[in-house]
Amino acid sequence: MKVLIVDDEDDIRKVARLALSRLGGMEVVEASNGPDGIAAAAASTPDAILLDVMMPAMDGPAVLARLKADAGTARIPVVFLTAKAMTSEIARLKGLGAAGVISKPFDPAALAGQLRAILAGG
Repeated sequence: MKVLIVDDEDDIRKVARLALSRLGGMEVVEASNGPDGIAAAAASTPDAILLDVMMPAMDGPAVLARLKADAGTARIPVVFLTAKAMTSEIARLKGLGAAGVISKPFDPAALAGQLRAILAGG
């Protein structure tokens, strides 16, 4: 499984990459901002995208809207990463078309399993 991580924080990307690749056996592609994430999604056609909600210039919901508007990326499941894991915020993000939401800080040992569970519809 190939996963694109889009997050403006280097440490978050590094921890997520190690967790998904070493513990989860997944191929990982990274982008540090929304526009680069959109380009990486189109170029690498990942099986899933882990997308930070709060980023400068273009936030996660804006990136999701652009991905959904493009036929080439519209079907890629997007899972948001957010520090604001209130029930209302999770419902809002799912309402935008996200497959799921994973709270920050996340448990690196559990990240791959959480992502697989969300993608399996759980």
